[in-house]
Amino acid sequence: MKKIAIAIHGGAGTLLKKNMTPAMEQSYAAALEEALTAGRLVLQNDGDAISAVEEAVKHLEDSPLFNAGKGSVFTSAGTHEMDASIMDGKTLNAGALSMVRGVRNPVSLARMIMEKSGHVFLAGEGAMAFARQMNCMFEPEEYFFDELRFQQWQQVKGTDDVKLDHSALDEKKFGTVGAVALDIEGNIAAATSTGGMTNKKFGRVGDSPMIGAGNYANNLTCAVSCTGSGEFFIRGVVAYDVSCLMEYKGLSLLEAADHVINHRLKKIGGDGGLVAVDANGNIAMPFNTDGMYRASWNANDEKLIAIY
Repeated sequence: MKKIAIAIHGGAGTLLKKNMTPAMEQSYAAALEEALTAGRLVLQNDGDAISAVEEAVKHLEDSPLFNAGKGSVFTSAGTHEMDASIMDGKTLNAGALSMVRGVRNPVSLARMIMEKSGHVFLAGEGAMAFARQMNCMFEPEEYFFDELRFQQWQQVKGTDDVKLDHSALDEKKFGTVGAVALDIEGNIAAATSTGGMTNKKFGRVGDSPMIGAGNYANNLTCAVSCTGSGEFFIRGVVAYDVSCLMEYKGLSLLEAADHVINHRLKKIGGDGGLVAVDANGNIAMPFNTDGMYRASWNANDEKLIAIY
């Protein structure tokens, strides 16, 4: 019997059980389960891995609980700049965008860039012009306003400080979102989406839209979606590093993912985690922080939803 599998994340960081009310925990678990189920339903209906990761990430982008789409953090200018990427493990085709405003589902725009632009990476005004040409759904600025995100921004507004979406300072909400999937045809895919850092300036871009750093998929090895301190994930080329250890050193998915997150990334001072799947339906979800919002439904029909 052919296998299907999917795993998603909603950010990693200082997630302490003592700071989490039962109601908050229940809200996050419900949002993760909804996104996981939506992605798996695509796979169950013989849909492809690309469609599954897009659908799962769209659900996470539509939730105000995560730093992507609707829940994106504020920039230093009080706007919302979003980044996203998607990659097809069968063809190694990819689409990515950064510094985009107003697009309801950046992950869907990333797929359009992959399939219809002739390019891999579009940014800023150009990416938004392409989105309008593709009739992407845009939302007004108010759609992206969230009171808790606004208060986070107020804490550092007017300073040179930035806040990672998962840092400890009075944080109640976390993260960059992503998904990886294996479809019935044995193909894998990955997608990642984020609102970046609170109070970010100068057009800062993290790892999420960078193929090989925050997102990567190759049928020969694995599909990976990352979350964490983006600058370190870029320097460590983390997503591709997992794939490389599998392809060139013969490590299993679990061995490669664990080594990259708990040794190579930590060695350069980076924190965060990732979700990954291989062509056999194995899933890895390592993190070196206090917690990571994550969920998976593996090839043996076992479902997991976890935070700590």
